[in-house]
Amino acid sequence: MDLRKLKTLIDLVSESNISELEIAEADGKVRIVKASAQAAPAAAAVHFAPPVAAAPIERAPADSPPAAPTGNIVKSPMVGTFYRSASPGSDPFIEIGSTVKVGDPICIIEAMKIMNEIEADAAGTIREILCENGQAVEFGQPLFVIE
Repeated sequence: MDLRKLKTLIDLVSESNISELEIAEADGKVRIVKASAQAAPAAAAVHFAPPVAAAPIERAPADSPPAAPTGNIVKSPMVGTFYRSASPGSDPFIEIGSTVKVGDPICIIEAMKIMNEIEADAAGTIREILCENGQAVEFGQPLFVIE
């Protein structure tokens, strides 16, 4: 990761209300943790982990049910809080069985006090909603299954 980018991320964490930030890229993963007032006087601790080779995937026997949902899985593009509707009193964007088109809003993820509208990346019918309203989600976490 570029040192200028790393410095910008450290400054962002230091000046914000967040206490931890983790970013994974092709060349590795960076985790920035803000030091508490009782800890060392440093503003942030940075841990850099080089990419790790993936372990071989073990295949389940043919007679066992599939472990992962089938269909197009919509994953979280960021770390934040998952919301099914635009405001607490309004109807959810979608329900199980709803038909969506590419670009239709399907949820909101709040990150750093910014509401980010997440859109469907495939057309189809919502088969599963994999998160609860108000749940914290991670980058890449499955949110919906569209068939």
